[in-house]
Amino acid sequence: MIITALVFGVLAALIHVYIFLMESMWWTTPRARATFGTTEAEAKATKELAFNQGFYNLFLGIAVALGVVFHFLGQPAIGATLLLTGAGSMLLAATVLLLSSPDKKSAALKQGVFPLLAVVFMIIGLSN
Repeated sequence: MIITALVFGVLAALIHVYIFLMESMWWTTPRARATFGTTEAEAKATKELAFNQGFYNLFLGIAVALGVVFHFLGQPAIGATLLLTGAGSMLLAATVLLLSSPDKKSAALKQGVFPLLAVVFMIIGLSN
């Protein structure tokens, strides 16, 4: 179960690195604007906010990725702690998005399903 958690953790980390790129690097591009449903004017006006928010996603992805690395380096307690903290934060952020903006259900699910699975499988794996 722990290996399954680590796989879902890697997938969650990759998604959050991609979100970082969309928010912090590509925010004003046509593709990012279409993804986030913003106009060119809105994207320009919110560029600084998106830049900062993107880094939150990057740091969560890094935390989860480090959890996976620490696990494979023979430090499973550190690995599990980092994975549960990072993926748990991703899951909670997705929950906030879903509750505060129900019209963004698809985005919340995209950013929340893999972290949810990583957390669930890690907890199951640790309880055995």
